[in-house]
Amino acid sequence: MAGFFKVLAAGICLFLPQIAEAARDRIALVIGMADYKHLPPLQNTHNDASGMAQTLTGIGFDVTLSLDATAAQMTELLDDFAFRSEVADLALVYFAGHGIEVQGENFLIPIDANVSSNRDVQRQSASLKQLLAAVDRARKMRIVILDICRDNPLGDAIALETSAAAQASSEETRGGGGGMAAADPDRGTLVAFAARDGQVALDGTGQNSPYAQALMQKMVQPSLEISLMFRQVRDLVLEKTGNLQEPHTYGSLTGVPFYFSGAKDAGEAVLPAGTSEAWSALRPDQEAQLLALADLGDTRSMLGLAYMRLNPDAGRFDPVAAVAFLQRAADAGAPEAQFELAKLYERGTGIAADPQKALQLYQAAARQNFADAINDLGFLHHQGSLGLPANPQKAYGFFRAPPSCAIRRRNSTLLR
Repeated sequence: MAGFFKVLAAGICLFLPQIAEAARDRIALVIGMADYKHLPPLQNTHNDASGMAQTLTGIGFDVTLSLDATAAQMTELLDDFAFRSEVADLALVYFAGHGIEVQGENFLIPIDANVSSNRDVQRQSASLKQLLAAVDRARKMRIVILDICRDNPLGDAIALETSAAAQASSEETRGGGGGMAAADPDRGTLVAFAARDGQVALDGTGQNSPYAQALMQKMVQPSLEISLMFRQVRDLVLEKTGNLQEPHTYGSLTGVPFYFSGAKDAGEAVLPAGTSEAWSALRPDQEAQLLALADLGDTRSMLGLAYMRLNPDAGRFDPVAAVAFLQRAADAGAPEAQFELAKLYERGTGIAADPQKALQLYQAAARQNFADAINDLGFLHHQGSLGLPANPQKAYGFFRAPPSCAIRRRNSTLLR
């Protein structure tokens, strides 16, 4: 029967490619755990997961919703989602339920877990690493959202009681003690916590948790770029919880602007394919949002502003201003900014050519495993450019380093 459906799906893709493309474009797995068999139940997680699934469906996601999944069911869900994410542009996982930190690693507790030791948690739970692996192969963006916050405050004697800080409020929490451990995802992947590492997340006194309510409110707002969206979610949650809970995001997004619900103008893409062209397409009010974020130190906004000014076909073309934005982001350690600034120093665009400075910036970006920089260093060593002696053997070492790197940048005629 499974083979029949695969053949049927292949036929649909052949005859109706536009439908297949829409279905695979943006996918989401939404999981809500409430009626735990051996742990304290949670009040709002079913509402949160169901509301999130409805919200994501409304803005164009193909959503899989699961409530009260067992450990075996979670494994099956994540394996299936990982397979589907390979042909998706964007893959998103949302989990609402109990979570525990064990020895610096975050675990998500299934409905049938019976845990009394660290080892039980590790054996019976899904790890954040598994969720990241489930979204890892999506082609453009990967997002994991955790509306949880539990730690393991007593070592092998796991206790999941409400923390003292949360008991001081009238609301139940999804966390105890010190919360979850900080996440460090790969570039192009965003991990969002309902509460900063070390804090607890409130379950909420209404139908939804404060975090889920804020997410659902902001996700559907048109023309709200993702960086600003999560900042506004944070502000809403702080306001709703009297500063008891502060959401936080981890990871480095790609250099392409992204909107959950698209833009107000029908002609604007939700997930643009190009970088300079995509940023240049933003309206003046959206550019103002980026300028405000850049003033707060957001390096991705600085990159976007620079890309706008590196597009010769747009009215904002200003290479000198682009250099200034890239320099700020590069000084803050953003590898993509270091790479783009290196190209400008190499070409003498917007700034006097400086081969040595260009090489230093390429190397700085490569040390952070930025694939395009590693790729370009391979060409530079192969050709003997920027003062380097020609060394094909060393060049091949760079080409082998990033297996997913596309060899395309060195011969590009685009400014970006």
